[in-house]
Amino acid sequence: MTDLPPATDGGFARWLAQRAGDMLLKLREEMGYADPDKLRKAGDRLSHELLVEQLERWRPADAILSEEGADSAARLSAERVWIVDPLDGTREFGEEGRADWAVHVALYAGRLTAGAVALPAQHCVLGTDAPPPFPPMPGVQGEPIRMAASRTRPPALLSALAEKLPIELVPMGSAGAKIAAVIDGAVDAYVHAGGQYEWDSAAPVAVALATGLHASRIDGTTLEYNQPDPRLPDLVVCRKALAPSLLAAINS
Repeated sequence: MTDLPPATDGGFARWLAQRAGDMLLKLREEMGYADPDKLRKAGDRLSHELLVEQLERWRPADAILSEEGADSAARLSAERVWIVDPLDGTREFGEEGRADWAVHVALYAGRLTAGAVALPAQHCVLGTDAPPPFPPMPGVQGEPIRMAASRTRPPALLSALAEKLPIELVPMGSAGAKIAAVIDGAVDAYVHAGGQYEWDSAAPVAVALATGLHASRIDGTTLEYNQPDPRLPDLVVCRKALAPSLLAAINS
């Protein structure tokens, strides 16, 4: 990969996410899995340092909100804020053979204007600069809704939802990997109500919206970013045709 990033924000987001992802793959190879906690901590720290270093070099006037960095109220008045998750799915990153972890890079400028999700172990980067084709249509009517869910702590909401709609849970790791699965058509929806932050969803939501998918809070309201409190506890990402019935079932 060239050391000179693209000039466009979307291209830069893709370049930066891939750069961090490549570093994380190399780190996994060098450190191995004998001490998973040490590997996870190193991944979080080194990816954060790489992202911040490159953002400060190539976008010095922009603010940064990172999961691994200290927050600053200055971002609230900034015209452009990069919202990044240096390693989404830290648990999976530390497990040999798992590919459901990601790097998130998004730009907020009054709205989500650019974003990229690197899935390094899947050798894939999804970005708003070249949105993937709209996901293929789901199976025949009546088949269960394939829903991405946490493999370790699926929210209780999904159990209640299963009483109202036919659902097939598909366990996987990071939020980025789950939303990427909706984007590429591997699942039909991702519903989360267990607590998240802006960096967990900003980049994958940016890409999802660019492909024509629905993304909102579970009550149907707009996902808001660069807020004073970066907690963004719930969201729904799904096919637009599925959104009305899914939101109605959730809110009933």
